[in-house]
Amino acid sequence: MKQSIGHITLVVNDYDEAIAFYTKKLNFELLEDSYQAEQDKRWVVIAPPGSQGVSLLLGRASTPEQQASVGNQTGGRVFLFLKTDDFWRDYKQMTARGINFVREPAEQEYGTVAVFADLYGNLWDLIQYKD
Repeated sequence: MKQSIGHITLVVNDYDEAIAFYTKKLNFELLEDSYQAEQDKRWVVIAPPGSQGVSLLLGRASTPEQQASVGNQTGGRVFLFLKTDDFWRDYKQMTARGINFVREPAEQEYGTVAVFADLYGNLWDLIQYKD
């Protein structure tokens, strides 16, 4: 049997503000943005440039329970890991674009890592693994 995870849903307040943040601040690519009339919602898929793996499905919060999870989908833990082939290039670009790093870069035995918050407060690792 062969299986893989295709998408991870990221609950957001608004499709357009989330698309703007991820494409302009993090340089992600907008892979799909289509209206689903039968459910009155959009199917919005984004991914880092050159990504061959999992993509993010932006899901607009539509209930009070979903709204409560925006920005806190994992109870304050790092939620997503953005792997890079050049940590310092991406770190410098991201800080220039106003990304809020909540933990400064650190050299670990496994690689170079820093923690940043997205527009809603979800925590991400920016990480370059050692070879």
